[in-house]
Amino acid sequence: MANIAFIGLGNMGGPMAANLVKAGHKVTAFDLVAASRDQAKADGAAIAESSVASIKGADIVITMLPAGKHVLSVWNEVIPGMTKGALIIDCSTIDVESAKQAHALAVKHGALSVDAPVSGGTGGAKGATLTFMCGGEDKAFAAAKPVLENMGKKLVHCGGGGAGQAAKICNNMILGISMIGVGEAFALAEKLGLSHQALFDVASTSSGQCWALTSYCPVPGPVPASPANNGYKPGFASALMVKDLTLAQDAANAAGAATPLGKHAQEIYKAFDAAGHGGVDFSGIIQHVRSLAAK
Repeated sequence: MANIAFIGLGNMGGPMAANLVKAGHKVTAFDLVAASRDQAKADGAAIAESSVASIKGADIVITMLPAGKHVLSVWNEVIPGMTKGALIIDCSTIDVESAKQAHALAVKHGALSVDAPVSGGTGGAKGATLTFMCGGEDKAFAAAKPVLENMGKKLVHCGGGGAGQAAKICNNMILGISMIGVGEAFALAEKLGLSHQALFDVASTSSGQCWALTSYCPVPGPVPASPANNGYKPGFASALMVKDLTLAQDAANAAGAATPLGKHAQEIYKAFDAAGHGGVDFSGIIQHVRSLAAK
């Protein structure tokens, strides 16, 4: 079992750290929010006074933070104090350029590094069923694999440094676009007098089948576990979808890629967020779609 420092104990990081404790690792955790620290302590982690203090004696350091600037700030603080050859893993969803800068920082100080953003939402974090999209050298990925397997059920080595972030934003661009399409289809079906269940029964077994439909169906009924049956409580908040679609657009602009549907999806989710629905699950975008018909 490893000595692991875990920095960032929010809705995703907290349950992930708890799963590492359950797996038998010694976890020393830190977060700026007192309530998050208290929960991690209740889950069996030791609590450090700072991010720097958390890495003392750590074989592995894991960060789960809001944005690239936070990751780079924390990595600049902790990497100089890490044992040479130790491993640092970032599970945040951040821009590709920041991820590459973080890897370069690790190389400079002789540390192994992996960018490993996740898919699966809070349910996956709690149930240890996350998918990890990993970027980094083969040696670093091999070192990260055993500990990531304690928090998820699928690991994909996508390539070198930053490749995990690239895969994450491409995947979530698909997700954002497809959820809008599913929402539009159900909104149209309602106008045409077609029941939710009838459309689901057809589309879920036909060419319209997709994850947004079969796992996160945006209307109550057909998929009992979807947020639509729980007042659109996230899940994966719409504000986070805005973040990921914006990262995708930034990457597309930097790379010279054309992503017109991705751009439009970003605009639609930004409007939903601006209307005060950033805390609603992203499948709640059907509510925005319905409202457009009245304008």
